Formats: sequence, C-alpha cells, structure tokens
Amino acid sequence: MQSDLEARPQDFWQELHAPDRFETEPVGGHRTAYPATLPDGRQLLLPIRVRDEGRSALASLILNQASFEVVDALSQALAEKVRAHAPDVVVGLPTLGLTLAAGLARALGHSRYVPLGTSRKFWYDESRSVPMRSVTSPDQQKRLYVDPRMMPLIEGRRVLLVDDVISSGTSIVAGLRLMKLCGIKPVAIAAAMLQTDRWKPALEEEETGATDKVVGVFKTPLLRPNAAGGWVEEAA
Repeated sequence: MQSDLEARPQDFWQELHAPDRFETEPVGGHRTAYPATLPDGRQLLLPIRVRDEGRSALASLILNQASFEVVDALSQALAEKVRAHAPDVVVGLPTLGLTLAAGLARALGHSRYVPLGTSRKFWYDESRSVPMRSVTSPDQQKRLYVDPRMMPLIEGRRVLLVDDVISSGTSIVAGLRLMKLCGIKPVAIAAAMLQTDRWKPALEEEETGATDKVVGVFKTPLLRPNAAGGWVEEAA
C-alpha cells in the first residue's frame, strides 16, 4: 500500500485504483490526497483543500473535471443504491450535479433527465424559483429555476433529486424547496460524495426525515492538522 500520492492537480479524479492501494490511516496523516473508497473497494484519490486558515481541510470532488471512467463508475454505483426507491425521473442540481444526474439517469435506463438551472430564461416563471448558494461559491447568490416545459416530466412522478456532493446542505435544501413549490416531494436524494455530516441538521430542519432519504456512493470526513504536519480525520 502507498500512504499518499504526489499527484499533479490535473491528475485528480482521473483514475480508479485497486482496493487497498492507498492507506486510509497513514502514519503521520494524509498529505495532499485522501483516498475515498467505493462500495466495490476501489479507491478514488481526492485532493485535500485547506480551509479556515489551516485549522481544517476537506477532500474535494469536482465531477465535471473527472474522467468518463470515474463518472461512469460513480453513476453505476449510485444507480445500484437508488434502485430500491424506483425513481421515475432524475432531477439534477446545477452546476456539478448535472454531470452525475445525466450519468445516473442513463445507468438507471432512463432516456433523459431534468436539469435545474441558475440561468433565467425569459419564459421562466419567477414564482417557481428559490435562492441558492453553494459552499464552494459562498459569495455568489443565485436563484434556482425549473424550466416550465419540464414540469410534465416531474409532476406526479417519483423524483430522485441529485447533486454531486452534499456538504453544508445549502444546495440540496434549495432543491427541496424548489420541488416543494412544484408540489413534489422527492422519494430520495442522491450524491456521489457525502462530505462530513454537516448537512444533516439543515436537511432535517427543512424536512423531517430527509436525512433518511439520502444515498451516497462514499463519505469523506472533516480533516484536522496533526503535529506531524499531516491531516487526520476529526475525532467523533
């Protein structure tokens, strides 16, 4: 096993590695990358992003920069996890969630999916939009819209709401609020990565029992610095 990898920035998210190739708890902590483990044991190296002036860090996934191999693998793994919910239609959150939603819909055998958007077209109905802020772009206040022409595809259907990552919960809560405006309560919420548990209170505040609907391919922890200059999982 390797303890870490000195990967170039453009090399992240491009390859799935054999099970146990990288140590999940290396001596001295993680350095530049965190190995996420898929349900079949394969590993995906994620870059470590330092935050809070060095007091913490998170493993990062930018899915629209990933290889087709990785996107397909995550889509297939997620499809297996959500089949029990029997979704009729996949609804994707912008921007990075659209890549996963498209792949997931194909993996489920659907012919299309419904993309939500933050770019208002002139025929959109403003009353069916909600404010939206992303944890990766906290200073950008946007609005989340559904194209009125897509409404016949989701009304009265079993909707699966999809994002690439659930982190703080702000994006997925916006999606739930928009679906509520449309008279829809998703049967499940899906993401490739569940980043820590910080999102749980926000979802429960929005909808009781919403956390029980969440399905992810893998989970990543909050990381804290250690005395050796590495990063280790925050103690529970």
